[in-house]
Amino acid sequence: MIKIFEKLLSLLYVQPCYFCRSTKDDALLCAKCHSKIHFMPPAVFKNINGVCVYACALYDGYIKTLVHDLKYHNKKRLSKVQAQIMFEYFNQLNLKEKYTIIPVPIHKNRQKERKYNQMDIVAKEFASYTKFPINQNLVCRTKDTKKQYNLHKKDRIENMKNAFAISQNQTMPKDTKLLVIDDVTSSGITLEELINTLKSNGYNDVTALTLATPDIWNTSQIQ
Repeated sequence: MIKIFEKLLSLLYVQPCYFCRSTKDDALLCAKCHSKIHFMPPAVFKNINGVCVYACALYDGYIKTLVHDLKYHNKKRLSKVQAQIMFEYFNQLNLKEKYTIIPVPIHKNRQKERKYNQMDIVAKEFASYTKFPINQNLVCRTKDTKKQYNLHKKDRIENMKNAFAISQNQTMPKDTKLLVIDDVTSSGITLEELINTLKSNGYNDVTALTLATPDIWNTSQIQ
């Protein structure tokens, strides 16, 4: 009787895949949906002012759904899925340094509207895998920028100009190895502005990792 009850409980609490609703793997991202992700090769995607930028996957399909629903539809549990994908890719890079994680900040107005910064949540999940410390306060967003995706390149650059600043009373050593994380990068203008802010304040040891990119920079290498 006890075994029957335990089996019924396991059926009641089995976790369906967020994307296809299958309960086969009891996971938010099942193996079948995972296999449909177009992972990028474990190599530098962009070099921005001497900083290596890595992108985990192509911004399409389930990755697009993941980013959109986590960011705009309060699906905070998807932060674990994003962190798992980023950690899986990060492990392939074979980087041996111990970093401090810097999630890209959002402006206080955006945070008030959304009630959370999805990258802060992802950073905590990612840190649980890497055991890296997090600093969510080193950089702040000083400018309430427009959304970048519907702007031309020239307007994107102007939009992001002076968008970040180092927070007051920061005592983090300048030689700390920083790992900036974000969800999507295409033109790289947001990351460039953030990197410039860090470097102009003496933080020169920077690496960047983003979940996805819409840019197919070498289609023959996409897995």
